[in-house]
Amino acid sequence: MSILTGKTAEKFASSFLKKNGFKDIKLNYRSKFGEIDIIACDRDVLCFIEVKFRKNRNYGLPEEFVDIKKQKKIVKTALCYIAEKKIDDMNFRFDVVAVEPGENGKLNARLIKNAFEASLYDN
Repeated sequence: MSILTGKTAEKFASSFLKKNGFKDIKLNYRSKFGEIDIIACDRDVLCFIEVKFRKNRNYGLPEEFVDIKKQKKIVKTALCYIAEKKIDDMNFRFDVVAVEPGENGKLNARLIKNAFEASLYDN
């Protein structure tokens, strides 16, 4: 297997999401607060998606690395995106795609919908 990177995992996650019906996928949106790996639509819901890759589970599952500090950055960045695009009539949520090597050496992805809530970070 070639050397795996976060960018490789993001491309894999994007492909995984497309296969699972997500549309209008945008990669690597940046604001002054941070970056969102993937923004996509799941039916009528706008999804802000963090991709987490781990080569192994020695230190935990990939999704466990989306800590409170990272969640706050994602929420602030998502709010910038919503304001910039003047989106006011669409539901949104925060998802995580966990990417890790499987037993066969190929990558596996796991989607965690509603991984965290924006309302937790009103302050």
